[in-house]
Amino acid sequence: MRTPKNTSAAALIGIWSVLVLVLVVTILYVGRDILIPLALAMLITFLLTPIVTRLERFVGRIAAVLVVVLLLFGLIGGAGWLLTRQVIDLAAKLPDYQTNIEAKLRALRMPSGGAFSRFQKTMEHIKTELPDSAPGAPADADLNKAGKKIAKTLPNGPETAASPIPVRIMESNKGIPQLLQTLGSAVLSPLGTAALVLLLAIFMLLQREDLRGRIIRLIGQGRISETTRAMDDAAHRVARYLTMQFLVNTGYGILVGTGLYFIGVPNAILWGTVAGVLRFIPYVGPWLGAAIPIFLSFAISTSWLTPILTFSLFIVLELINANVLEPWLYGSSTGVSSIALIIAALFWTWLWGPVGLVLSTPLTVCLAVMGRHVPRLQFLSVLLSEEEALSPAEECYHRLLVPGAHQASELAESYLKENSLTSLYDNVLLPVVIATERDVQRDALDEPERASVYETLVDLVEDLGGRPAVPSELEADKTLAEKTETLPLAPTCRVISIPARAERDQIAGLMLVQLLRQQNFEAENVSAQLATGEIVEAVAQGNSDAICISVVPPSTLIHARYLTRKLRERLPEAKIVVGVWGATENVADAAHGLRSSGADETVVSFAEAVLQLAKFSDTTLSDIMAEAPVPENEGPRLKELEALQIMDTANEPFFDHMVTRLTRVFEVPMAFIGFVDREREWFKAQTGVPEELMEARSIPRGLSVCAHTVAGNDILVIEDILRDKRFANNPLLKERSLRFYAGVPLQVNKLPVGAVCLLDTKPRRFSEENRRLLRVMADEIEEELQRRTTPSPETADAPELVTS
Repeated sequence: MRTPKNTSAAALIGIWSVLVLVLVVTILYVGRDILIPLALAMLITFLLTPIVTRLERFVGRIAAVLVVVLLLFGLIGGAGWLLTRQVIDLAAKLPDYQTNIEAKLRALRMPSGGAFSRFQKTMEHIKTELPDSAPGAPADADLNKAGKKIAKTLPNGPETAASPIPVRIMESNKGIPQLLQTLGSAVLSPLGTAALVLLLAIFMLLQREDLRGRIIRLIGQGRISETTRAMDDAAHRVARYLTMQFLVNTGYGILVGTGLYFIGVPNAILWGTVAGVLRFIPYVGPWLGAAIPIFLSFAISTSWLTPILTFSLFIVLELINANVLEPWLYGSSTGVSSIALIIAALFWTWLWGPVGLVLSTPLTVCLAVMGRHVPRLQFLSVLLSEEEALSPAEECYHRLLVPGAHQASELAESYLKENSLTSLYDNVLLPVVIATERDVQRDALDEPERASVYETLVDLVEDLGGRPAVPSELEADKTLAEKTETLPLAPTCRVISIPARAERDQIAGLMLVQLLRQQNFEAENVSAQLATGEIVEAVAQGNSDAICISVVPPSTLIHARYLTRKLRERLPEAKIVVGVWGATENVADAAHGLRSSGADETVVSFAEAVLQLAKFSDTTLSDIMAEAPVPENEGPRLKELEALQIMDTANEPFFDHMVTRLTRVFEVPMAFIGFVDREREWFKAQTGVPEELMEARSIPRGLSVCAHTVAGNDILVIEDILRDKRFANNPLLKERSLRFYAGVPLQVNKLPVGAVCLLDTKPRRFSEENRRLLRVMADEIEEELQRRTTPSPETADAPELVTS
């Protein structure tokens, strides 16, 4: 067993963290008289800032703040006056409900012959049998006892007890001032706190930028961007939460008031307002707001219909709010898990009382946001955030470290309910293999533990491979199926998977073999126990059509290149695919090095590997490339291009500027503007394209992807060229490892003469917004081309021709 490193340092850090936590909680508790008004003022500021911001555009900041505060005063005053009238009216009506209440209580009385009734009678009988408990005597007996005690203290002894002792009851005049003082403090203290909160809110609204800057300087410690993002995130989440909560509670109060009015409960406006306000208190507020109306409906009604309707009203509204409105409107605005909100409500209520319960959600949201953006407070995000604590891969790795495979199997089965087996291998099990090797390298996992993890993982993969085949896992995975652009899966070849070096590579190969077999491939996995010469001999004797070499870090590309070179020498006609599983960086460089060693393709995921091997399996696609069709309007199109007089012209600033904008806006390494004539495509402007193409400035029309764009006269997007049967074998694209293309035709008088195109060496997603933006930029180029068709006398000269 290894002893943990830096145990003392870790213990000191833990003790220091506990001490800091205790200090913070102590400060929050001791300083609650100052911190509570400050927190309430910040809450009001968050709620009013959007209104003030919109209003100050027209009347200025000071006037906007004053107008909003006066409106707030007016609303509070009007609501207070209306509620006071409702309370006075209710107080006047209460005596009228006494008869109904007594009738309801009699109806609820227990049957006379029940066990509880007999127990009550027994207790009353025992009470009457106790000394000094005769009917009418308890008060006199108590007075006699008190008199005897007083007599014993008199100077003449007990004899004087026979004579009556005059007793005078004196009322103290100190009670009234004390009562007034108590009532005054009970009323004035909340009013003083409210005035302080309002004053703080006003100054925060007036000086919010200044306060923001001071907070950034105080807690940012030079990390201005991170602190700004954290504050913006917290402000947005809290403001959205408060706004949505205000709207939901206001609507709830209106519906309660309306429902109670039609049910017949008196003072419905009062109870609707109370229900809406109390609903700001989490968890207990809605039922406090429902208690009095339900009791009142019980008091006023001569039947049980009104109480049942009132109770049902609150139940239905609360179910709709809790299960429909709040999840829909709040959504992920808080970013805090439900259990964290409950624990936070308990904590802040214990710390600050009822006000802490009201403030618990906004304060917890702020803490969770701080943990998300401040590295030292990341533990707060882990504790409070609604995000999963562990990714599926991390959770699977955690379960595999526990003896037994059933926990990992349960996770895999759960994941497969919403994802394909390909996604499970690519996004869950392969990262587990990589994480295992990483832990072994940093001595966090010993050899027996690694062996246990791999053994369990192999058993899991074999169990999953024995599942009944589903209709095309690739079609189930939306990231692989691109409708008509997806390669047809009709495998006819035999594939052999070989490890680059170690057991981890063999396990990755096992996953690939399972996926290939589900797609009706004949697939076999070679053991990592064999030497390189033995592997090459086994492949040669296996009569395979395609070979896949598995490379899992820390296996390096050196091993893969060496193995590829040996296989190519022995099997010159074989198709070789190298799977650099999980690679994300320097993929293009790795692919170039592997191709120089003899590899046909390089892939980074099992999904790409299956598709590439499927392409190899179809002999009709392995050597044929689709050329663009000739459009029906080819003649008029060529005449329009000739009239444009743009072919073989010199560079022009406008077109150079446009291709530079294209690379910057879409964040692609290559862009060009090309025009397609009868035999070739000529580049008017380009940036980032390979040097040999930049010098030639043209390519044959048969190899041009833009020729397809011109022929279709519509936007053409190929998110992954290797998955498109028309372009997967285009030598121009293949030799330069180009994987993404997006092009829009350039029209002159509604005839396509060229295209504006984007290229990348890796697959990309191209959204509808990106398509619209590319179309807009193409329109700018078309406007320039249209001006060339009708030149003014001053610009009638044709552009200078390029001489070579």
